[in-house]
Order: sequence, then structure tokens, then C-alpha cells
Amino acid sequence: MQRRTFLKFAGLGVAGGVAAPVAGASTGGKLPGDTVGMLVDTTVCVGCRKCEYACAQANELSDAPLESFEDQGVYETFRRPDEDAFTVLNRYDNPADPEKPFFAKVQCMHCLHPACVSACIVGALEQSETGAVVYDAWKCIGCRYCMVACPFQIPAYEYHDALAPKVRKCYLCSERAASEGQMPACAEMCPPMAITFGTRDELLKVAHAKIAADPDRYHPHVYGEHEVGGTSWMYLTAVPAEELGFPKFGEEPIPALTETIQHSIFRYGAIPAMVFGVLGATMKAFTPEDGEHDDGSSTE
Repeated sequence: MQRRTFLKFAGLGVAGGVAAPVAGASTGGKLPGDTVGMLVDTTVCVGCRKCEYACAQANELSDAPLESFEDQGVYETFRRPDEDAFTVLNRYDNPADPEKPFFAKVQCMHCLHPACVSACIVGALEQSETGAVVYDAWKCIGCRYCMVACPFQIPAYEYHDALAPKVRKCYLCSERAASEGQMPACAEMCPPMAITFGTRDELLKVAHAKIAADPDRYHPHVYGEHEVGGTSWMYLTAVPAEELGFPKFGEEPIPALTETIQHSIFRYGAIPAMVFGVLGATMKAFTPEDGEHDDGSSTE
């Protein structure tokens, strides 16, 4: 199937809503059936790094020419996304065919129940109506709780910017989709069509159909379908996803645990009571006894 035709209209039909945040959204909860998603077939990816180039151009992260992304030497070191690269590829050995290694793309997974959104105390990170986790730099206070909360360790911080540092990550090309009606840059650029953009429900149908049609090619699991409650980025692999650097998680959303703890602590005003108790005790300890000045002299 051709990625540029299959699901194109289904995906673009909802792309305009990617940038519209859900008022009061915290952990995502139930999302509409037109949640956008991306399906990466790692058995097709050739490691050309053109997705990295497209991402850098679309997000104005680099003005380096395409030729600079042809350097295969970067695969000698394991890489993670950072404030200057929202997506990166890593190479992994293929035991069945050493001449054909596997490549896996890494970026924000856009969780259906995003821990980063749940952890953000000012609402700088929000989940849009179609599932993309977007960011409002104006609201951000730089607490970096999102970095601690993310199970995939994705959000990066602009430590080098002393005046207006931002949290940086993939935003699923939300501005590009909203203003130009286009699919994410990496999906549009991918020469072997290893990346498919569309609605999450349709992508899952495609993924399972591929596994059923060619069980010898694919490991029988779609990574991201259920992990941490589900993610908008999903992967087809020839081997267990953990062998391609993906962390192994259960199906429970991360906020289900953290918010339970938070709500339990604050339910009966325990924290405010403790704070005021400490303040009261401190004031008591440093308040002079009746009849004495601060220097200890008597008023009598």
C-alpha cells in the first residue's frame, strides 16, 4: 500500500484539529475515534535519516543541508532526542541477517494518557483534541516536572538559553498541520514509506493486517497499542521491541498511579495542614517569651 494515498484523507481530515487543546485536559482520558497516530514499520526503514532532516527543517532546528544527514557514522553511538533534534534514528544488529541491520526512530510517543501533561502544574503541556501533546512556552515556568514524569525520557530543556528556555520535543507537526493541512514532515519525507500517518484506529487495523499476512516477517505485537495506556506512535518490528531500544512497560497509564497518590495526599488538606504546622512551629520557636526583648533583656 502507498503511504501517501492510504489513509491520507482520513489523516488530513483531522489534522486541522491537532493544535486545538482540550480545556482542562489532564491525563487524556477517553479520546475521540479520530485520534491521529503514526505507524512505523521498522522492517522497511533503511536508516537514511531523511526523517531527521525533514523534522529539523519543519521545526527550524537546523539549516544543515540534506547531505549532512547522510553521515552513517552517527550510528556508532546510541542517540536520544534533545532540544536540537526532535527525532533520531538508532541502528541495531539483525541476528538473522547481519548485512541488514534494524533501525528504530525515536521521538515523543504522544501517549494517550500523557504523564507530562499530568505533571505540568501550569498547563503548559496540553493534549489536543486529536491526541497530540502540544506546548505553550508562555505558560511554562521551567519546573521540568514533565521531564521527570515522562516514561520515555523525551522532553529536553534548553539549558543553554538563560533568558527564555523552553521544553522541547516533537509536537507531531501541529502548527504545520493546522496552518498548511499537511501530514507530519517525517512521514511525508520518508523514501521507503516506513511511516504511515492517519487515524490511530485505522493504523491499528493496518498493523494487525500486516502481521496476519506475513507472520514470519513481524513480531506479533504492535508496540504502543497498549503500553502505558497506549501511544499515538506505534511500531511494527521483526523482533521484540525491547531489542530495538524500546522500554518494556505494562498497560497501566502512568498518571493512574501518580494522580492517585496526589489526590490521596491532598484530599483532606494534609499538605496545607503540614505546611501551616511547620510555619507555626517555626514562628513559635523564634518568638520571644513574654517579658523579654529579642536581645534577651527583661522588660521588668
